[in-house]
Amino acid sequence: MSSPARAGAPIGVFDSGVGGLSVLRALRVQLPQEDFVYLSDAAHAPYGERTDDYVSARALRVADYLITQHEVKALVVACNTATAAAIQVLRARWPTLPIVGIEPALKPAAAASQTKRVGVMATRSTLQSAKFKTLLDSLQGQAEFVVQACDGLAAAIENGDDKTTQALCETFVRAMGDFGRQPGQMDQLVLGCTHYPLVSDVLQSLVGASVDLLEAGAPVSLQTRRVLSQADLLFAGRAGGATRLLSTGTAEALSGNALRWLGLDRVVEGVQTDAPQ
Repeated sequence: MSSPARAGAPIGVFDSGVGGLSVLRALRVQLPQEDFVYLSDAAHAPYGERTDDYVSARALRVADYLITQHEVKALVVACNTATAAAIQVLRARWPTLPIVGIEPALKPAAAASQTKRVGVMATRSTLQSAKFKTLLDSLQGQAEFVVQACDGLAAAIENGDDKTTQALCETFVRAMGDFGRQPGQMDQLVLGCTHYPLVSDVLQSLVGASVDLLEAGAPVSLQTRRVLSQADLLFAGRAGGATRLLSTGTAEALSGNALRWLGLDRVVEGVQTDAPQ
C-alpha cells in the first residue's frame, strides 16, 4: 500500500507552453481531488519546431525539476511532440514513476469515420516523428489520413494572437480539402497538438458542425486515473485539489490562458532550468 503522503503528492504536467492546459482541463475534471503542478517551458517553446534531441533534452530537465523540486507522484507529458521525442527516454530514466504520454487520436478517428477519410492537424515535428509514422502505418487500410503540418499555429495560440490564429486555421483547413459527411469528404478532424483544442470553436466553424473534432485530453485523463489506481496512488482526502502554475518564460501567456480557458486565476511562478547542452 502507498503511504498517505505519497498518494497526496501532486501530479506533474508539462508542455512547451499553454497547449497542455487543454489536457490539464480534462485532468481536473477526471481527478478533481488531486493536486497538480503545471509547468510551461515557454523559454524553450515551441517544441514543435525543435529537433528531437533538443525536445528530449528539455523533457528530461523539466521532468527532473518536477520530480526533485515538487516530488510529483506521476508525470503527464501534455505535448504530442515531447511524447514522440522523449517518452521512452523518460520512462527509462524513471522506471518506477507513472508517466503518461499523449498521441494524436488517429485510432478512434478511424473507428468513428463513416467516410473513411480523416483529417489530421499537427506540428511538423510530430508528423515527422518515428512514433507518428509507426502509428500511421499501423492503421493502413482502416482509413485515409490527410495530414497537415500547421507551422506557426501553436505559436499564434500561445501568444493570444486571435487574428493570426484565425488566418492560419483558415489556410490549413482549406489546404486539407473538403470536410463533411458525403463520400470523399473528411468527417473526422484529429487535433494532433494540445494547443489546437483551445481554438476548437474556430476550427469547428471552418469544417462544419457535422465533422467530429478529436482531441486527446479525455483519453489521457482516463489513462492517468488508471495508472494511479494500479499504483495505489489515487488520493481521496479532499473535495477539491489545488493547481500550481509554473513557467520558464514570462508569466503573461500562461496566466492569461489559464484564466481564459480554465477559469484559473493563479499567480504564475517563474522557474529556472538549464538550457540543453
